[in-house]
Amino acid sequence: MKILCVLYDDPTDGMPESYPVNTLPRLEKYPDGMSLPNPKAIDFTPGELLGSVSGELGLRKFLEENGHTLVVTSDKDTKGCVADKELVDTDIVISQPFWPYYLTRERIESAKKLKMAITAGIGSDHVDLQAAIDNKVDVVEVTYCNSRSVSEHIVMMILAMVRDYHNQHKIVNDGGWHIADAVKRSYDVEGMNVGTIAAGRIGYDVLRKMYPFDVHLHYNDRHRLPIEKEKELNLTYHETVESLVSVCDVINISCPLHSETENLFDEELISKCKKGAYVINTARGKIVNREAMAAALESGHISGYAGDVWFPQPAPNDHIWRKMPNHGMTPHTSGTSLSAQSRYAAGVREILECFFDGNPIRNEYIIVQNGDLAGMGAHSYSKGSATGGSEEAANFKK
Repeated sequence: MKILCVLYDDPTDGMPESYPVNTLPRLEKYPDGMSLPNPKAIDFTPGELLGSVSGELGLRKFLEENGHTLVVTSDKDTKGCVADKELVDTDIVISQPFWPYYLTRERIESAKKLKMAITAGIGSDHVDLQAAIDNKVDVVEVTYCNSRSVSEHIVMMILAMVRDYHNQHKIVNDGGWHIADAVKRSYDVEGMNVGTIAAGRIGYDVLRKMYPFDVHLHYNDRHRLPIEKEKELNLTYHETVESLVSVCDVINISCPLHSETENLFDEELISKCKKGAYVINTARGKIVNREAMAAALESGHISGYAGDVWFPQPAPNDHIWRKMPNHGMTPHTSGTSLSAQSRYAAGVREILECFFDGNPIRNEYIIVQNGDLAGMGAHSYSKGSATGGSEEAANFKK
């Protein structure tokens, strides 16, 4: 079989010859008891860079020794790109949310042999799920592999935005010592109302990690948590997003992107946010209207916006979020720490082993199967597509 793997570029100064940390902590299982990826073997060293082109997710030896062809590229967006040319006769395509290969309906229908799309990570909205359903292309992802990596990133961003860390760090780097300038937008998070939209693996872990900061915790989710989980963290449940945003000083977005959440944070909903709120978004960029959020930061209605998700990705150079005030954006890195890469690379290998051996793929990994939403997909997604407009990614560095 032919496997097409679309990964981000290597570091600008080449692949690392050494790494700051020699060994990763050994994790036995995820908090809900689910085991970590357990392939028969791996051909990489955990903690090394695997998500870039030269890292190849550690797959080449395994695939080629079993008679398969592996094509790895970062060229994915421009007309006539390598990924599009290779896709035509590909059986399996692998892509990461951080450098997504947008599998639009047109692309899916051009690939007559395509059997499966694997997300090396979590979040498969870069695949037109409706087109996958219609064309009997299975979609799978490595559920939970980097959820806690993302929740750590969210806590970092909450503290950095509320304390105005970015501004203070810049003053030092610029050679200054302007304390009044450094603290004029700096507050304590203690006592604030902190809420999350979606309290799944990431959202709930954010609440759990924020609990020791002595804040008041809120959540909204289409699936209400068990009462014991609410009591554990003294959570306030909101039946609507509007109710939550009206009272929260910090609003975290952790819901999947699908037809019901696309453009959720439009001008109307942002206007209902508590004046001066901070918004954190590591879910998907298309959940937030880019112009409406930039305008809210300009007016001061929103005090700060941080996240690491954009639409499309990579973000065009003139993307308005690059220049808006009081932002703390990063290039989709929350789920691709070196620790997370070892898990999602192992998860991809586990999925491929199951597929080649004719064994069932974990139900938790499944988004679309046999022409319908299934597994985790049936729990978290809605039918439809969120890939419209992704062609704008070709404007990066134009």
